[in-house]
Amino acid sequence: MKHLAPIVTVWISLILAALAQNVDVTATPLTDTDIQLLRSNLQMGKNKIIADTMQFNDPESTAFWPVYRDYAHDQAAIADERLKVITDYAKHIDKMDDAKAKDLSQKMFNIEMKGINLQQEYWPRFEKALGAKRAAKFFQVDNRLSLMIDVQLASEIPLIP
Repeated sequence: MKHLAPIVTVWISLILAALAQNVDVTATPLTDTDIQLLRSNLQMGKNKIIADTMQFNDPESTAFWPVYRDYAHDQAAIADERLKVITDYAKHIDKMDDAKAKDLSQKMFNIEMKGINLQQEYWPRFEKALGAKRAAKFFQVDNRLSLMIDVQLASEIPLIP
């Protein structure tokens, strides 16, 4: 876990800097290519933490990584939706009205449900690859990594004024 914190911090800070809507900011906004590179680096860090924590034997590794690649791909699609909501939030934070706050809140609730549904959808595949106990451990690790990212995001995103 200690290897991921610096990666997450840099990634989140760069994305939030790109989303800033302050005219005094002179930083160049991140491009889609920049964001993809940051995500790739973050994913490599996650992969290392998962491998180090899970300590797969050869049969587990062979069964796990293809399922995880699919899972991470589907997680990335949900992260894309979250980034759109955060971007929308940043654009409207200073002129947020009740309707926009309700809309953004509903979108975030839906994104959270998609994450839970994704875990439930993939559980049988991870259980088949690793067994129930090891699959549960993987989801613990995955959840901790997600929580670290969420805490970093929450600490950087201002509350509605």
